Amino acid sequence: MDEDGRLERFLRTKLRSAGEQVAQAQDTYRRARNATVSDLPVDDEGNARLVCRRYAERRAVPVGGDGKPSCFEDGHPDCEGCVEDIREGRIETW
Repeated sequence: MDEDGRLERFLRTKLRSAGEQVAQAQDTYRRARNATVSDLPVDDEGNARLVCRRYAERRAVPVGGDGKPSCFEDGHPDCEGCVEDIREGRIETW
C-alpha cells in the first residue's frame, strides 16, 4: 500500500474515533442532566420541592424533562438561574 493510502486510512480511523468520543460525551452529559432533575426531592403528588429564587419562597412544582419548573418565566434572570441551578444539581430544596 502506498503512503497516501496509509495516511488516508490513519486519518479516517482517527476521525471515526473522535466522532465516537463526542457521541459518548454527549450521551454522558444528557444522562447526568436528566439524573439531576430526577434526583430532586418531591412531594406526594410528584412535584419537585424547590426554593424559588424569584420570590424566595418554598414551592412544590412539576419539573419537565428539560429541567424547567412549571413556574418558569422565559427571560427572567431569577428563573434562568433556577434552571441553571437545577441542571448543575445545586438548586436549593426543602
